[in-house]
Amino acid sequence: MTQDVVISPLSRADGSASYISNGYSVLAAVNGPVEVQRRDEIPQESAIDVVLRPAIGVGGVRERHLESIIEKTLRQVILVLAHPRTLIQITLQVVAAPDESSVLNSLHESASVSTMLIPGHSEIDLFQNLSILPALLQSSILALLSTSLPLSMTLTSTLIAVSRTGELVTEPSVKAKRESTSLHVLAFSSHGELLVAESEGIFGMDIWDQVYSRAEKVCRASDTGDLTQPDDVDMEPSQPKSLEDSLRNAIKAKAAREHRWREG
Repeated sequence: MTQDVVISPLSRADGSASYISNGYSVLAAVNGPVEVQRRDEIPQESAIDVVLRPAIGVGGVRERHLESIIEKTLRQVILVLAHPRTLIQITLQVVAAPDESSVLNSLHESASVSTMLIPGHSEIDLFQNLSILPALLQSSILALLSTSLPLSMTLTSTLIAVSRTGELVTEPSVKAKRESTSLHVLAFSSHGELLVAESEGIFGMDIWDQVYSRAEKVCRASDTGDLTQPDDVDMEPSQPKSLEDSLRNAIKAKAAREHRWREG
């Protein structure tokens, strides 16, 4: 679970974060609440606008699909009722991504594996969507935590691949994805709720149950603490045992840096 996290790397954004994991590097920026155009105004809550920019070229159908998933997920996290008739804009720039052009080569050779396609998407697009989604969600929540926006909870997300032998692989490499029969992205809130469940490939309910258990173990912290609630815990980061622990450590490190001036 190797990650590289930088909180607030951008000085001109209300909140920002850089997140590197599993070959993906994403830079997230949050601005808001700001004035919203009349046509996008929601009378009783904030409008959320997610903009995803690929590492190369311009965004297309793939980016719009990911933006839709992220927007629906973050709407459950942000207290949108606190700032009605405003806009919260989240910009996600993919800085780097591994080459996954051959991720499905072996799947075409297996008669027992197939995928469901949606209009405008190739099989490679679908697997790439799932591969990058955890990094996009993680960078988004880190950027939101660096702002003063009120949140109802935090979230953590991971990618699980299922090999042809039924073995579960957490944060799989390109080779592991190429040899997998299905990929799964799950995201859990700090309250233990399942927020995102995206899957592609062929799998049964028994495999799904195993994936759920593995993802929950990877994402959820060993204690029941909540990053959105104040406490008197030690500000020194501890050894992470889960993605939630890593998230907590990143925020502790940021808080320690910001309060360093108080030290005589």
